[in-house]
Amino acid sequence: MGRIKVNLTLDAEVAETARALGLNMSRLAEGAILEAAKVERNRLWREENRAAIDAYAEEVAQNGLPLAQFRSF
Repeated sequence: MGRIKVNLTLDAEVAETARALGLNMSRLAEGAILEAAKVERNRLWREENRAAIDAYAEEVAQNGLPLAQFRSF
């Protein structure tokens, strides 16, 4: 898709520290946003699928793991 320009507002001290250390703020911000999006997608998926997850957990609690008899460990 390529890259686009965006505007961010940062704390002045944070920006100066990053500049002084030669850090690429764009790449750091991109990585942090990517990680935050991943965490949020996972949270939303768990929320949307909570009923199924809870039902499976209840099934395992009552009947044990499926195919447990074939485990070799």
